[in-house]
Amino acid sequence: MGAAEPFRAKVLSVPGIGEGAAGRRSRARTEHGRTTGARRPDGTLTKLHLAATVRAAAPHQRARGRSGPGLVVRRDDLRQATREGRESNLVLFVVDASGSMAARQRMGAVKGAVLSLLLDAYQRRDKVGLVTFRGASAEVALPPTSSVDAAAARLESLPTGGRTPLAAGLLRAHDVLRVERLRDPARRALVVVVTDGRATGGPEPVAPAWRAARLFAAEGVASVVVDCESGPVRLGLAGRLAGELGGNAVTLDELRADAIAGLVKDVQRRAA
Repeated sequence: MGAAEPFRAKVLSVPGIGEGAAGRRSRARTEHGRTTGARRPDGTLTKLHLAATVRAAAPHQRARGRSGPGLVVRRDDLRQATREGRESNLVLFVVDASGSMAARQRMGAVKGAVLSLLLDAYQRRDKVGLVTFRGASAEVALPPTSSVDAAAARLESLPTGGRTPLAAGLLRAHDVLRVERLRDPARRALVVVVTDGRATGGPEPVAPAWRAARLFAAEGVASVVVDCESGPVRLGLAGRLAGELGGNAVTLDELRADAIAGLVKDVQRRAA
């Protein structure tokens, strides 16, 4: 099934302040951008914060024997200007391709939503990855890459059907993030799980899925669940999954609305 018409998606961002590669998604400490404060330099001083340096040196002038104009400044007084801009992130899509998702022609809408988020990732200079799960297992359909075109092509040809091994999908995504941290430790991740929240793979599918989700919450990984459940009777399982992940849930309809802004809350504040 082909993707529905893509739309302009609001920004999903990783909470806190990172130090990753320059981009247009999440807040980050950068060499360029607006000055937000000062700190002691870790190594070589690259940008002097003059006012903070003067404030650090001023209380010690009498002890340092100052007797004329000017300020006696020592190395310990020097302050590095901190600047804030935007960073790019790794947006890892974890897509449910099971039979329950293919029912009621939902897969076209799901592909359209993910394609819209992929286009947004391209504009924000992100890396993207794609994990899918269906039948009895999960697979890395696309390892993290800067090629959004490759991700879109894999999405378009995505097979569907079978049971829903939700735990397997989450565990495979966790493995992808673990490897990627070794390759690019400064780049923070945003996990976007696209599912109706059902887990039907294996003899006891639900409990392992919640345990797998808690791995992300324990590590403070930012996450959003795109809730694809439809029909008159709704179980609210995607919302439960979002809670276990330490993230938030949004429906396919809400993905188009202003309500999506700020969906990813600060995981540390949530835990507190």
